[in-house]
Order: sequence, then structure tokens, then C-alpha cells
Amino acid sequence: MRHCSVQVRGLLTRDELDRYNALMEVGSYLESQGRYDLAYTVQREVDLLIQPAIERLKAKSRERDQMTAEYLAAKKAEAEGAAANGTADAGTEEDDE
Repeated sequence: MRHCSVQVRGLLTRDELDRYNALMEVGSYLESQGRYDLAYTVQREVDLLIQPAIERLKAKSRERDQMTAEYLAAKKAEAEGAAANGTADAGTEEDDE
């Protein structure tokens, strides 16, 4: 049985996590008995179960990327504003020496 990543597991709801753990236990038992045909079916159920958590992880990533882009745009605007005022290098240690 293939486990999902720790990041995905962390985004599973309590019910999803309980079901995930139960399915993994059943799948491991089936593999130990050599019933790979049934373990495959259980693995497909696990794959379906974790899809909502994967989507939540993608949404968090997109949100983080958007926040990063906004931060970088603000820093760029700040730097351009400072350069326009002629204070781009003001306050650095090199200028103080």
C-alpha cells in the first residue's frame, strides 16, 4: 500500500483520517495474505479518499504564491519609490563609513 504524504495527511479531516488509517490497515493485511487483487481495490479507495485533502493543499499553495507575489510587488514598488526620491542607498552601512 502506498501512503500519502505527511502534508496531505495533515489536511485530512478527522473522519477522513480515521477512514484512511482503517483502509491502510486492511490493505496491509490483504498484501500480507498475498491478495494483491483486493489490495489494489483498497488502494483505489484510498486514492479517492485523499483527493479533497490534495485539493486543500493545492489551494494553500496557490494562496501562499499569491501572498508572495503581493509581497514582492510591494517591495518592488517601495524600491522604485525610494529610487525616485534618491534615497535608495540611504542608511546603509557602506554610506555611513
